[in-house]
Amino acid sequence: MLFMVVVGQILSGQVSDLEKNALIDLYNSANGDSWTKSWDLNTAVSSWEGVNIENNKVVSINLMNNNLRGNLPNSIGDLVNLKILNLALNEIGGDIPSSITKLEKLVVLRLGKNKITGLIPENIGNLEKLVVLDLFYNNLSGELPIGMGDIKKLKVVLLSHNGLSGAIPATFGNLKYLERLELADNDFSGVVPENLDKLTHLKMLVLAENNFRGDFPEDILSLPNLQLVQLQNNKFGKHDFKSDAAKDRLALFDFDGNKLRNFDINKLNTDKDIRTAETRFEDGVN
Repeated sequence: MLFMVVVGQILSGQVSDLEKNALIDLYNSANGDSWTKSWDLNTAVSSWEGVNIENNKVVSINLMNNNLRGNLPNSIGDLVNLKILNLALNEIGGDIPSSITKLEKLVVLRLGKNKITGLIPENIGNLEKLVVLDLFYNNLSGELPIGMGDIKKLKVVLLSHNGLSGAIPATFGNLKYLERLELADNDFSGVVPENLDKLTHLKMLVLAENNFRGDFPEDILSLPNLQLVQLQNNKFGKHDFKSDAAKDRLALFDFDGNKLRNFDINKLNTDKDIRTAETRFEDGVN
């Protein structure tokens, strides 16, 4: 009997049945037979493309640009040891399962450039270790959950090119490690919270193509690490931005009728940052 158990663990890649079944559900729900690099379900889990195992636990899934289609299964929430879930650049549709908020060890969640619909899960604030949240270029709708402001370790929030609405929660002022906030081409409205001027690590602020109104808080432009700001095509009040010193320090500043480009290699970390400024999707996150 012991021999059979050991053999079973080896064949499964030494992961639990619960985790293996969740992976099989993902395979079936996302049309695994048509993936660019598919899985042979008769082999050990450790040999499956993009699956990383540590201490007999699935800690990473990277299936970016692998022709995934269909939906994400509810059992994705059973992969409770996941630190990285990268399914970007695919054709996944349907809603984000609420069970994804059970992945409390998750550091990177990348679902960008898919066809995902519905709301951002209300309990996303449970992902307290999350550093990168990429839901760029989907068909998401509804408002940003207030609980997003509780994810204190967030550095990157990529939500551009969706149908999101409502205001930026004031709780975003609590994201003290935030480096990139990209919300372009949605239906956001309301005023930009003044307390975003507390985000001293912020490098990129992209709010273009929305319905923000009122006066843009000019103190944000004086943030010490800010490199790129895009505010064009909103409903902000007329503004002459008297803080020319702050504007001149930026690599890119774009406000209606007021565009400044000072692409200086010392002001931008990589070419990928420039591509983000042009609202293109990049494969990597800095």
